[in-house]
Amino acid sequence: MALRLVANFDLRKDVLPWLQAQRAASAGAGVPDGGADVLENNYESLHVLNVERNGNIIYTYKDNKGNVFFGLYDCQTKQNEHLYTFEKDLQVVSCSVNSERTLLAASLVQSTKEGRKNELQPGSKCLTLLVEIHPVNNVKVLKAVDSCVWVQFLYPHVDSHPLPESHLLLISEEKYIEQFHIQVIQEDGNRVVIKNSDHLPRERVAEDFVWAQWDMSEQRLYYIDPKKSRSILKCIQFCADENFNLMFEAPLDVSLSNSGFKLVNFGCGFLQDQEKLPKYPTLCVFTNRTDYYVAVYLPGHFFHLLNIQHPDLICHSLFLTGNSEVIDMLPHSPLQSLSGSLVLDWCSGKLYRAFLNQSYLLEFLWSTRLDWEKMAVLHCMLACGRDPEFLEAKIIQWISENISACYLFDPIQEFIIASSYWSIYPETSNMDKLLPYSSVLTWNTEIPGITLVTEEITLPLMKVHSFKNYWEKLNANLEYVKYSKPHLYYKNSVVRREWHSLISEEKTGKRRSKVYVRNILDNAVKVISNLEAKTLVSEPRLAPLFQEEDNHQRLLVGLMVSELKDHLLRHLQGVEKKKIEQMVLDYSSKLLDLICQILETSWRKHNLHPWVLHFNRRASAAEFAVFHIMTRILEATSSLFLPLPPGFHTLHTILGVHCLPLHNLLRYIDNGVLLLTETAVTRLMEDLDNTEKNEKLKFSIVVRLPPLIGQKICRLWDHPMSSNIISRNHVKQLLQNYKKQPRSSVIDKSSFSVEFLPLNYFIETLTDIESSNQALHAFIGHDNVDAKFVEEAALKHTTMLLGL
Repeated sequence: MALRLVANFDLRKDVLPWLQAQRAASAGAGVPDGGADVLENNYESLHVLNVERNGNIIYTYKDNKGNVFFGLYDCQTKQNEHLYTFEKDLQVVSCSVNSERTLLAASLVQSTKEGRKNELQPGSKCLTLLVEIHPVNNVKVLKAVDSCVWVQFLYPHVDSHPLPESHLLLISEEKYIEQFHIQVIQEDGNRVVIKNSDHLPRERVAEDFVWAQWDMSEQRLYYIDPKKSRSILKCIQFCADENFNLMFEAPLDVSLSNSGFKLVNFGCGFLQDQEKLPKYPTLCVFTNRTDYYVAVYLPGHFFHLLNIQHPDLICHSLFLTGNSEVIDMLPHSPLQSLSGSLVLDWCSGKLYRAFLNQSYLLEFLWSTRLDWEKMAVLHCMLACGRDPEFLEAKIIQWISENISACYLFDPIQEFIIASSYWSIYPETSNMDKLLPYSSVLTWNTEIPGITLVTEEITLPLMKVHSFKNYWEKLNANLEYVKYSKPHLYYKNSVVRREWHSLISEEKTGKRRSKVYVRNILDNAVKVISNLEAKTLVSEPRLAPLFQEEDNHQRLLVGLMVSELKDHLLRHLQGVEKKKIEQMVLDYSSKLLDLICQILETSWRKHNLHPWVLHFNRRASAAEFAVFHIMTRILEATSSLFLPLPPGFHTLHTILGVHCLPLHNLLRYIDNGVLLLTETAVTRLMEDLDNTEKNEKLKFSIVVRLPPLIGQKICRLWDHPMSSNIISRNHVKQLLQNYKKQPRSSVIDKSSFSVEFLPLNYFIETLTDIESSNQALHAFIGHDNVDAKFVEEAALKHTTMLLGL
């Protein structure tokens, strides 16, 4: 099942045994009407009234005389506590207890059973009480009116010490909300009593509303104020250090002046909905604590997991329909969604908390054949997973087994981009506007049963009175929609241009400031050090990466760090520079680490050994599999222009030489799939002897090397062809600035081993150049290469061509 539902509370298991024990103890002490069976006979009256912000649960039941019993279940200690007993046969509408458990507020109405006399004050329908319960002492009547009232204590964010004042909301069916300020004092030791109980300060919070919703976790009140033309949605924030603040007001393009009265999340009022309990399944809505996803669930019909963080791509949301075990998770009895991810089952008295089921999502990732479901599950696990390292390992395992199973997106690309993004997303707000979270820019494939309609709407003209927390984020999102463009996302296009520029300068020998290049390489050193520091505690890697300098990849890593840091500094105003620098290092090292993990998983799966780095052996099926994975990694990173771990290209080329026939190998090299690194070619020259097959391979490799690397490699190969290449390069350097001087046409033939006039004249010219000052700079680093060497190489090459 996509949701894992955990029963946080069960009346039958967590409350009923305790109540029975209390009754049995009373009966044993000779208290009248104290039999344990009394509660069994009145069990239908036991139900939940409220779930407070700290998780404590308030419940009620009636004894055989109809007296109303209030109890509290502490979710931390798992203990029950008797709060108060109201000795009249009334029905409870609402109840709340302050955080210190010194005050209880309750609202009660006349019991609906026939034959009951009116227990309330004459002319009143609803009685609202405020009771001192530490210990039980005075009872104050707050309201005795002809309309229903709901009560809710505020739970502000404060330290653990008791507050001298409690704040209570009263929500009236007559469409007004009041706040009572209740000061308490201690008398006779620990007795807590209300100060000036006859004159409790109160103020009107809202009036003439038609709909109100309470956000318990954030202590916010939303309500709709109906107007003649259009209604206004308002939000009020209650704080510990002040009464309340109007956060914002926004006009709605609907008129609700004739609609009925509706309250949401003001406790689990039994009377409010008892007569309206639906006979059909209830739609449940869950939000996770990170506010990335909303789960919409109709038992037996559908389960939708909506990505509200990135709603622009429908493929990031999961849509499951049908009557199956997948979506048949809760009983079909009446349910009430509460704040956060809680849901109350009225019939059983169970309170569930919903979690995303990681095990099921992993199984679903393996079993589904639909690309949009694969992508949705992949993002859901990365965003909401409780154990990122475990999930990443499982996803990598899935990628390794299903490398070619996705047609609408590249799983390696999507995993690398999404996982790197989520690794630093919690560090600061608005990161979703600055970093790419998906490799897929648009999604045009139809998802059966889902219709996506995009409309341009005029944003409401909001009057924002205070920017804090969620609403600061909301305002930033609205500003983004109004003014921003897609260019805010970081792209590697600048890095691509700069990297190609640096590589071109290297080939021509003209490189810009050494300080600039050194700073770029220093960035790479920091990233690799950051990566190594985080992987010290893990199992040592077997795949031979990070074992060479690989300056090209280090330049790419360093450039990405530089450009990404500048990008975030431009757009993350108010965030410390050091924090941004660390975020960039974490992001870059995470990206490299994910690539390493994919390769490491394949390496361990196929049980490769270090000897695969040698050329004088045949390739195995395991090497073919790892080479295939590395090629797919290269394809995924190349299109996004992402860096690879230093040493990746060397290992890839070595496996390519093992696995591919020569013509395929050369095609991979010519098309840029395999890059000839100095380390890989050096090992090839040292490991392979000069058989005819190996000579053909070596020559094919050497002629494709960049000039600077080619000159070094040719000196490692004792072969006429290598000598020929060295001689060609030597002559080219000598003659590129040579100015012809007048000279005698007579050649001393005695100094040449072969009498061949063109060659004799050419060698004498080279000798003259070498002896002049013009050639001093050309000989640096070219030991044992002179005109004599060139002559011998030419003769050997000619002999070889003539077959002599």
